[in-house]
Amino acid sequence: MKKKKNFKGIHELYAQDPVKADELLWGRKQKQLTPKDKFLSRRGFISKAALSTMAAFLGGKIVFAENMPIGLIPAALANSKKPFEIPGKDPELVVLNDRPWNAEAPPHLLDDKLTPGDKFFVRNNGLVPENIDVANWTLTIDGESVKESKTFTLQELKSKFKQYTYELTLECGGNGRSEYNPPAKGNQWTTGAVGCASFTGVRLKDVLEDCGIKDDAVYIGYYGKDVHLSGDPKKVVISRGVPMWKALQEESLIAWSMNGEDLPVMNGYPLRLVFGGWPASTSGKWLSKISIRNIVHDGPKMTGMSYKVPCKTVAPGTEVAEEDMCIIESMPVKSLITYPRSGAMISKSKKLSVRGHAWAGENDVSEMHYSIDFGATWKTCKLEKPNNKFAWQHWNAEIEFPEKGYYEVWAKATDSEGKMQPMVVPGWNPRGYLNNACHRIAVKVRD
Repeated sequence: MKKKKNFKGIHELYAQDPVKADELLWGRKQKQLTPKDKFLSRRGFISKAALSTMAAFLGGKIVFAENMPIGLIPAALANSKKPFEIPGKDPELVVLNDRPWNAEAPPHLLDDKLTPGDKFFVRNNGLVPENIDVANWTLTIDGESVKESKTFTLQELKSKFKQYTYELTLECGGNGRSEYNPPAKGNQWTTGAVGCASFTGVRLKDVLEDCGIKDDAVYIGYYGKDVHLSGDPKKVVISRGVPMWKALQEESLIAWSMNGEDLPVMNGYPLRLVFGGWPASTSGKWLSKISIRNIVHDGPKMTGMSYKVPCKTVAPGTEVAEEDMCIIESMPVKSLITYPRSGAMISKSKKLSVRGHAWAGENDVSEMHYSIDFGATWKTCKLEKPNNKFAWQHWNAEIEFPEKGYYEVWAKATDSEGKMQPMVVPGWNPRGYLNNACHRIAVKVRD
């Protein structure tokens, strides 16, 4: 399996492959040159969107940008030690894939009660759309089971329907995939493909009901304006959806704001769906159309093996037929230690304060425990109630250690149905989904 790159810095990128660095960072591509011309010109094509990215990074308009040689690190960065980063994102995010962008946050970056936009994980299947025109952005509602197809501008959505704000947890279905053995294909997420933010928008149910829902409706499917990796505008990148009962929940939103600000570009600006508690792939980004279907939606990434797990437990490495796979719906109970960072050191005379978050898909988290003896015994944590359904819950504890030495602090959540996190990786599945094993950190206690 090909190992994904972790970019350490701009200098490293340019050292490895200058032309490729230009393409990855700014979208500049080498012009097709004849053998006669290839030594005479190193000009590169740069789109308006890519130019904006470069200008934002450098802090101002680039005069004579059309004359910049391709594959040459900008002088403003030549002596800089600024790390590589995805535009609009914290430089500490770990990049798993560059085309399309996929990046996760180390646990300590998720310590805020609401995940800031620059720390929210990135899981894209295609390329971010260029030349986003907010003034003319529209959302169309259609499908076999809509009574009247309608198209709304963004401003019409904001003015016609009541606005709501909810704290909603989004988690990639493959979060934790790196721990499965045998390894599963896909981004090797560890623990950071999750976040909980305050989303503002209109209820999906209000918009669907305004258009009218036929009695035979069973599913909705979304379509966005992200661009297929091939660049073919006719190819749909991803088009997933949810059953009607989920679409009509109070907290299912068509959102334009995160934490009181515009959605980050990498997370769907200017419009997206948000379905808390379900795999984030159902929450379509750069939203332009929603179809009310009289069948289970059959768009790209809904059929085949995508976002599905075996309907029954299978042995590791088992090949499972498509008809024996079930679509992932509610995410399992899970928790994260966000403070302190793994590797913390503490004096034996002091207590260690630990804290983090817990979430449980359609359920609430009812109990939270920690262990310092590798799960032999568990002690109760203080657990806060969610601010609304699908918001993650905050927990904390004060830990005393009996003697100096090496310890591991393990965290385990239990949901309102009595389901607990497993201590180790749960049942294997071909695509490496739904790993909700206990999170743990290392602690050293000294005199």
